[in-house]
Amino acid sequence: MEIHAFWLAQLFLFVLWVNGLMTLGLTGAQQQVMVCNESLMLEKLPTCGKSFEEMMKKVDSKKWCNLTEFITYYANFSLCTEREATNARCFWPNPLAQGFITGIHKQFFSNCTSEEVHWEDPPDEILVTLILIPVLLMFAMITIVVWCSKRSDILV
Repeated sequence: MEIHAFWLAQLFLFVLWVNGLMTLGLTGAQQQVMVCNESLMLEKLPTCGKSFEEMMKKVDSKKWCNLTEFITYYANFSLCTEREATNARCFWPNPLAQGFITGIHKQFFSNCTSEEVHWEDPPDEILVTLILIPVLLMFAMITIVVWCSKRSDILV
């Protein structure tokens, strides 16, 4: 019976080994097929930009900084760039696609800088109150715990 278990274990290891070789072979073949055609991608991306530009003409230029006005157009633009990169067998996003998208952003959204928020400290009265409340609560909790631990009649 032990000899059959030994042969069965060897057969199992052989199958695992062959499966591993086949997996490596397929992965290598896929890597050879999946070569990014950057020139094709760069040729096709401007069609996405032109389409986005046409859609953005429907939006008042004063509303270009309000994302809710053109979110659907931007989603279509994003899907288009992803589709064209994938058709060219390139990953998305990639540096070339990101450069193109950045150019579109500069063209349409360069005036959409957000105003800096200037943070100020609260007035001293509020600041002292915000510091003292937790300190006093902690002192009260410690006092209650010590008082309760000294009284044995509470624990019964």
